[in-house]
Amino acid sequence: MSQLQPLPHLQPQAECRVDAHEVQFWLQKAMTWGQADSLETQRDTCLNLGRLKEFLQLLLSHIDDMSSTTEALMRLPFLGQLLGRLCWNPYITADAVSCRLLFQGLCSLYSEEPSNAVERKANAWIRNVLCQLTTEEDNGTEIFMRHMDVAPKQYHLKVLKKRVELLSEEMGKICSCSGNPSRRCSCDGILAASETCVPLVTCPEVAPLIGALLQRPVTCGRAKLSPDFLVAVSSAYSRGFLPLDEQALISLWSHSLPSLEVAVMSLLEPVLTNPSAVSHIMEKQLAKSIMPKACAQHWSMFLVVNDIFRSVLKQVEGNHGVLTLLQSFTRCFLREVSLLLTQKCVSLKTFFPNTPQHLLLPLLTQPTEMPPKARRDHLTWLIESLRRLTEEEEEGDANNGARGPHAVFEAWFLLAQCAHWVEFAVRSLVSAPPEDCNPLLWLLTFYHHPTNRGHHRTLQLVRAKEAWAHVSFLFLSSALPVPASRLQALVELLSNKAQHLVLTILVNAAAHSRSPLSTATKILRTVVCGSASLGAALCVLSSAALELSGGGSSPSDANRVQLRIKALQDALAQASTDPR
Repeated sequence: MSQLQPLPHLQPQAECRVDAHEVQFWLQKAMTWGQADSLETQRDTCLNLGRLKEFLQLLLSHIDDMSSTTEALMRLPFLGQLLGRLCWNPYITADAVSCRLLFQGLCSLYSEEPSNAVERKANAWIRNVLCQLTTEEDNGTEIFMRHMDVAPKQYHLKVLKKRVELLSEEMGKICSCSGNPSRRCSCDGILAASETCVPLVTCPEVAPLIGALLQRPVTCGRAKLSPDFLVAVSSAYSRGFLPLDEQALISLWSHSLPSLEVAVMSLLEPVLTNPSAVSHIMEKQLAKSIMPKACAQHWSMFLVVNDIFRSVLKQVEGNHGVLTLLQSFTRCFLREVSLLLTQKCVSLKTFFPNTPQHLLLPLLTQPTEMPPKARRDHLTWLIESLRRLTEEEEEGDANNGARGPHAVFEAWFLLAQCAHWVEFAVRSLVSAPPEDCNPLLWLLTFYHHPTNRGHHRTLQLVRAKEAWAHVSFLFLSSALPVPASRLQALVELLSNKAQHLVLTILVNAAAHSRSPLSTATKILRTVVCGSASLGAALCVLSSAALELSGGGSSPSDANRVQLRIKALQDALAQASTDPR
């Protein structure tokens, strides 16, 4: 064994705090310590550990002042060898401070955008060292484990946890570039750390580091994560192999558009395959999901999610399961965003930039937020405003871009997202005087058939009025027995393209009217069974019950209607097994 050498005198903190001779000295020390497992070597390592940490701290500051890895290696040519040998010495890495300084040194040498072969080779070596430290053994490690009587699996698990702990601590540091592009930054190691995690994403012990990487604020251009890392994390999480806490998952979505799209499509998939999914089940699923909360925290994320819903609605027009899911999502989102609006200056216009601004707040305002007497006037104003918008569309008057087809669709989209004024309108039909029914029917027709092109809204409005004439006669008059001609007329109306519009009017009249429950049940059962729309009727009842639970009616009337809805649901469920 070579003789142990005396320590050099550390240079004072000047412009060049570390020189090549000091690096060579500590490299010789590292080589000596790694040659044999003797008591003399162990004693010398322990005695010199404090001075080594002082040197490493100075070395780290010196590296940070360099403009590049190339410059650092030119000035200190033995730097890589020194760090590499120290990283493989278990007596040094067992010390938390020494280990942290070594990892900081490696991360500082990592080039985010390597400009030459030296930096590319250095990057590959650094990644290799970081990965192998957590997965492989060497002679020094074997000697250490044998001496300390530690099982290999236990040792490597503890080493991995320690590495994760130290790197997670590093990831929590604030950006230190201070706007100076020539100065090294604490963000420089982020890319290297994220690439190191790629082969370890399914290891539970690495989850804290992954969470720290995802949640580190992007304060400068050097704080980017490896694309391979984001793909690996998204895949591992979606397959259930990686646990992520709430904020880490939200951060993953904000970093990776594909992972956000996968999450939204996982919400949509059940209703795309089963359009009759029950509303209260959707509501429970969304209550467990953090997607509404994530969208409330990140307006850009909400815009992406909204665009996905908008696109899917256009592609699967007529799938009312998607529409119901959108409404449940928006309801949860608005609850979350209302908390943020009181805490910070967030504008609703930020979340809904495409909606005609004169309609934004009126549509978002819920009936429960207004005095009962003002609700009808507010609804009347909404209907008149929407009608003017559609008339301008039909006349082709875009009014400098503030009106026209785009504005009509965006107004309809927000009306469909919230739907509380649509629900209020359909409830109001039952008690409205005859002269007020036509505007309400127009709103319901617009909701179900927003444009004349393809939707034939004018024709559907005629059908809606015809349906209401039959429904109001059946539920609001005392004519007994129930005329079979009226029932048959409703069956025929339900057999054409206006099915959901007519069904909405029929089901809500059965639920909200004060006709005898037995009569309402008989009418509803006869019509929906005769038109083969029993499943759709159950969905409308489920949506009505969910909307009612959100308020909008007096407590006593709400309780009465809920009991009627439950009785109607039971009757239709029985009819599905006993169609007689």
